[in-house]
Amino acid sequence: MSTQSLAAELQQMILQGKSMEAFEKFYDDNVVMQEASGELRKGKDANRKFEQEFTGSIQEFHGAQIKSSAMNEQTGVAFAEWWMDVTFKGGQRVQMEEVSVQHWKNGKVIFERFYYKP
Repeated sequence: MSTQSLAAELQQMILQGKSMEAFEKFYDDNVVMQEASGELRKGKDANRKFEQEFTGSIQEFHGAQIKSSAMNEQTGVAFAEWWMDVTFKGGQRVQMEEVSVQHWKNGKVIFERFYYKP
């Protein structure tokens, strides 16, 4: 299966509300992730905890979409422009926009960085 197909499947799972299932399936045990210009989070356990805390902070999910995406099969780098509308616990409704850049190797995400205005 091509990396582009794997990235598309990961994106569809997230859009269907299966972000943690997608994380378990597609992220390498040694994955490194970075939010905007923040510090690197190393390892699947640390990133799982972060993802669980983020999804747990959402009270209501109103929708999401991928506005655009691109893939370079030769380098294993995928880009996606995301839009999400959520209400966090406590009542703050936010429409978020971000770009994710994923580096894939052997069918798994080994590095991912999110670009957005904090």
